[in-house]
Amino acid sequence: MSALDPAIASRLKRNAEGLFSAVAQERSTGQVLMVAWMDDDALARTLETREATYFSRSRGEQWVKGLTSGHTQYVHSVRLDCDGDTVLLEVDQTGAACHTGAHTCFDADQLLAAED
Repeated sequence: MSALDPAIASRLKRNAEGLFSAVAQERSTGQVLMVAWMDDDALARTLETREATYFSRSRGEQWVKGLTSGHTQYVHSVRLDCDGDTVLLEVDQTGAACHTGAHTCFDADQLLAAED
C-alpha cells in the first residue's frame, strides 16, 4: 500500500488520536449511510483500492468495510470538506451499512420530522 499523498495529508485536520471523520453516502440515493473514523493509512488504502477502509477506535486497527460480513462499500469519489476534518465517501453499498443490520445507521431515532 502506498502512503497518503503529502498534498492531501497536509490539508487534513486530525483529532488528538490522529483521526478524522468519514461520512459514507449512498451514490444512488444520496442517503447518508454511516459515519466512521479514518486515519491517514485508511484514507490512503481507500484511495488506492476503492474499498472503504476505516479505523476502529475500539479495536485500535483499520478495517475494510464488508471484509468479514460481505456488506461492502465500493467508493466512487472522496471529497474533503472545507475545514479538512471530514471526508465524504460516495459509495455503492452492498448489504447493510450499519452493524445492526439496517441499511443505514440513521434509521432508528428520528428526533425531528420534516415539515410539510
